[in-house]
This record gives sequence, structure tokens and C-alpha cells, in this order.
Amino acid sequence: MHPDDPESDSEVIEYKRDDKIDDARTSILDFFTQNPEDVFYERQLTVIFEKTYFHWITVKALLELAAGGSINSQLLELVPGVPIRFFWARSNRYWRRQAGRVTNLVRRFSENSFIHAVGFQGELLVDAALPLAGFSQVARNARSFSDKTWTATGHNLDRIVERDGIFYGVEIKNTLPYIPRDEFRIKLDLCRHLGLAPLFVSRMAPKNYNYEIIERGGVSWILGTQFYPFGHQELAAEVREKLRLPVDCPSRIEDGAVTRLLKAVAWQNHRRGNRT
Repeated sequence: MHPDDPESDSEVIEYKRDDKIDDARTSILDFFTQNPEDVFYERQLTVIFEKTYFHWITVKALLELAAGGSINSQLLELVPGVPIRFFWARSNRYWRRQAGRVTNLVRRFSENSFIHAVGFQGELLVDAALPLAGFSQVARNARSFSDKTWTATGHNLDRIVERDGIFYGVEIKNTLPYIPRDEFRIKLDLCRHLGLAPLFVSRMAPKNYNYEIIERGGVSWILGTQFYPFGHQELAAEVREKLRLPVDCPSRIEDGAVTRLLKAVAWQNHRRGNRT
């Protein structure tokens, strides 16, 4: 199982306090006022609020509210050695029972074998969708391209693809959290070293990551949903209903998402042409 502790994320630790945290505190307090009988865990709340606030801003706001006594918080264990932090309204007397139910559900999709299957499913669906957008696969799990090889770290790229004579290094992240910042930067440097435009495919990414990708001549393809493996429709429905998380079990990536990718590629090609 993977630890669920955004508090340890480098962005959370280093983020300098600003007014956005105050805004988030107000929104979160309103949220708990509207949901006084529910218990939420940290990662869940970062995803629920991600359309308005970066994950690390939500975490900072939650920790400040808990430290000030505006809401209650407790760090428990998903399994031994793996933390899961819960938050709930002060009026909720039966939080521990509810936290137990949430923990049991989170355990089901946090098993290492399931996490591996989720990653594979994301790659499977992206592999099927990229040709619809005119991309041809050149390599898989690659750290070499043309006459160059990446040796600075042990990382590689999920795919190398080509479209309109432009070669892209593809990173696929079928996860609820953002790609870790250190890994993100390494993958950008890997693409630059190999002479590839970055193509990041993710459920969600912060605007500053997207900006860096674009400035490197690349594309950020945001899908919005985490894809569960085939045959897990009931689990996906339970997670959506009980945890309000954007998960699904589709057979293919929707046409609208492919259209968004095509528009992003066309925009970047136009931008690239204006620079030459």
C-alpha cells in the first residue's frame, strides 16, 4: 500500500503562506458545516477542493483549522506503518465508527496489486486513445532516443510517440494525487535530454505544472477521472458515491477528451510555428 500523507509532499512543506489559504479555510469550514455527520480523509479533501485550490493549499488550510480547534483531526493507520489522516466537524461524536468504514473502503483500492492494475489500465486506455489523435508509438518504457540515453537517474518514459514529425516523451499518471514534484521535474529534464516534447497524461495537475510543460513545448492532457481496471465497476461506483472521488471503469477514453488533446496539440504547434 502507498502512504496517503500529502503533508509530506515537498510542495506542502515549502509553500509560503498567502491569502489563498485563508480563502480555503473559509470554504472548508463551510463544507464541514454542510456535512456535519461525515468524516473525510486528507487525500479525499484535496481532490474534492482541487478545482478551486491546489492540493497543498487545501492541506495547509486543513492543518491550520485543526490546530486552531475549528475542526477535529486524527492521524490513524490505513495498515501498520501507512498513515491516513481524518478530519471531521467538532459536533460529530461518532467519527471513529465512520472513519473505520472509510478506512475499510480505502484499503480496498490501496492494495499494491490493485494500484499496479490501475496504473496498467491507465496505460492501456491511453495507448488505445493516442492513435485516434494521430500519434504513432515509437518506444515503450524508454530512456534512450536517437543517439542519446538518460543516465542521471533510473527513470524512464512510459512511451515515446510521434505526430506530425514531432516526437513526444509520454508520462502517464492514472492517480488521484498529482505526480510528485521531484519526479515531474526529472521527467521534464529527461524529455529535454532526449530532445523530446513532453506529453503528460494525468487525472489532474496543478496550473504551475501545466505551465512548465507548455514552456517546454509540450502538452498536458488532463483526463479528470481515475480509471479502474475492467471488472471493478461496482467498486468504482461505491468510491464515487461514498467518498465523492472521480473514479470510473470505462472501456475507452471519451471522444471529448481526445478532442481536447487535439486542440492542445494544435495550439502548441501554432505557438511553436510562431517561434520559428
